[in-house]
Amino acid sequence: MNNLRLLAGLLCAALLSGGVRTYGQSVITLEEIFESAEAHSAQLRPSMTAITEADQEIKTAKTAKLPDINASLSLSYLGDGFITKRDFSGYEKAPIPHLGTGLSVTVSQPVYTGGAITNSIKLAELKSIASRFANDLQRDNIRFQLTGFYLDIYKCTNLRQVLESNIESARQILGEMRARYEQGTALQNDITRYELLVSNLELQLIKIDNTLDILNNNLVTVAGLPENTVVIPDSAILSRSLPMLPEDQWQRDAELNSPSLGLARNGVEISRKAEALVLAERLPKIGLRAGWTIDGPILVEVPPIDRNLSYWYVGLGVDYNLASLYKSNKSVVRSRIATRKAKEELEAAREGVSLAVRADHVRYLEAYEELKTQEKSVELAERNYRTTATRYSEGMALITDMLDAADSRLNAGQQLVNARINIIYYYYKLLFTTGKI
Repeated sequence: MNNLRLLAGLLCAALLSGGVRTYGQSVITLEEIFESAEAHSAQLRPSMTAITEADQEIKTAKTAKLPDINASLSLSYLGDGFITKRDFSGYEKAPIPHLGTGLSVTVSQPVYTGGAITNSIKLAELKSIASRFANDLQRDNIRFQLTGFYLDIYKCTNLRQVLESNIESARQILGEMRARYEQGTALQNDITRYELLVSNLELQLIKIDNTLDILNNNLVTVAGLPENTVVIPDSAILSRSLPMLPEDQWQRDAELNSPSLGLARNGVEISRKAEALVLAERLPKIGLRAGWTIDGPILVEVPPIDRNLSYWYVGLGVDYNLASLYKSNKSVVRSRIATRKAKEELEAAREGVSLAVRADHVRYLEAYEELKTQEKSVELAERNYRTTATRYSEGMALITDMLDAADSRLNAGQQLVNARINIIYYYYKLLFTTGKI
C-alpha cells in the first residue's frame, strides 16, 4: 500500500472530533449561518456603515438647494483723519467719531447653477447605490467563504466516518491475523505491517481533529456565532434537489443579479455625472439676493456724520467665471476619459463573469458525472475488499493484497464523499458568480 496516498487524501477538516468533548454542538443549516453572518459578521459591518455614510452624503448634497444666509457684525475704533490739497499742502485735521459699527445680513437663493446642484445630488445618490452594490458583493464573498468552510466540515465529517469504518475493518483483520499467528498460519511480519496500517489511519484521525478545530473556528468567527459553538452541518443538504438549468439561464441571471456587474454599471453612471459637473462649471450661476446693512458713522461726508446709515436691497445676481472657458478644458477631457475607462471596465467585468459562469456550469455538470463514476468505484472496491478478505482468510491471498484492497476501499469511499460535496459546492459557486447566493 502506498501510505503517502493515505496521508495526502485525508488532510482536511471534520467536525465530530476531540473538540466536541469541550464545546456544545448545534446542527445549523447553511441559510442560518448566512443570516448570522449578515447580522453579526465583523467583516460585513464596514460596508454596511459605508451605506449609512453614503446616505448622509445625499442629505448633505441636497442642502445646496437651501438659501445661503450670511450675517456680519463689526465694532472698530476709527482714528482722526486729515485734509490736504492735491499737492499735500494746507494740512488740516479732520476729527472723526471714534466708534465705528457695522451690521449686515445677506440672503442668496440659487435659481440656476447649470445643473451643478442637481448633478451633485444625483452623484451622491449613485455613490449610495454603489455602496449597496459593494455591500452585496462583500456579503456574497462572505457567504461563499462560509459555504466553503461549511462544506469542508461536512466533507471531512463524512471522511472521518469512512476512516473509522476502515479502522474497524482493519482491526478485525488484525484480530484474525493474531489468531492465525497463534495457530502458526500467519507471519509476525504480516501482523506488523497491518498494525502499521492501523497506526497510520489513527494518525489521520488526529490530523482531522486538529484541522476541525481550525475550520470550525473560522466558520464561527466569520459567521459571528457564539465563540464556543461547534457547528454540525445539516445532513439534509445532500438530499436537496438542485436545479439543472441550462448555461444561458445562468448567464441571464448573472447579467441581472451580479453585484460586480451592478457596481461596474454604476461606475459608468458615476463617471457620466462627474463629467456633467465639470461641464456645469462653464455655465453661469443665477440666484436671488437680498440684504440689509447698517453702518456708522457716515464717512463719505466731510466732516463725517456721527449717525448710522441703513439700506436694503433685493435683486437678481448672475455669476459667470469666464476663466472656466479655458481652464476647464483639461478637466473635461479627463472626465471623458474616465467615462470611457468605466465603460471598458464594465465590458471587462461582463466578460469575466461570463467566463466564470461557463466554467462553473461545466464543473457543476462534471460533478454529477463524477458522482456516478465514484458510486461505481465504491461498489467495485467493496466487492474487491470482501473477495480479498475471504481469500486471505482461506490462505489464498497475501497480506499485500489485503493492504491494497483496504487502500482502494478507503480511497473510493473518500472520493465518493468528495463527489457528493462537489455537486453542492459548484452549485453554490454558480449562485455566487451569478449574484444569487
